[in-house]
Amino acid sequence: MANYREIVTKTVLGKGKKTFTNHYSLTPEETPSTILGCWVINHNFEGSKENNKIRVKGTCDVNIWYSYDNDTKTIVSKQTISYDELLNVTKKRESNINNNSEVIVRSLGGPTCTKVEIQNGKIEYDIRKELGIEIVGDAKVRIAVDENEDEWEEITDEDDKENIMEE
Repeated sequence: MANYREIVTKTVLGKGKKTFTNHYSLTPEETPSTILGCWVINHNFEGSKENNKIRVKGTCDVNIWYSYDNDTKTIVSKQTISYDELLNVTKKRESNINNNSEVIVRSLGGPTCTKVEIQNGKIEYDIRKELGIEIVGDAKVRIAVDENEDEWEEITDEDDKENIMEE
């Protein structure tokens, strides 16, 4: 009959991804004529457990390049935006998520500007991002251990000399 041992290891207890689109508004320094470009940089974020959900907080800088004065001059306006998302991550069957579990958040699709337009002298824009969340924690694995261990062979000095000569 086999003897069993338990091994404690790190495993993914829950995993999921979600795409977010958020709307923002910017009041520029000058009255814009035309939007020439929009890009997002410096994306920073972190995740934490909150009750049975995962909270992801983050920031990024949005740079909007536009023309003004009847398209004769250009300028770039910068806005730092922040977000706070609360998510349900489906846990794997029979997983026990506790305070020792670690939350890992990855940016699967970096934030990008998907829509930008001028409305009443303001710049209205949408930022889209895709986040992947993993919850990692301890798990126990039971394995069967064979009790009939192989015998140890005796190594003699003559065996060592033969092996050295063969190399």
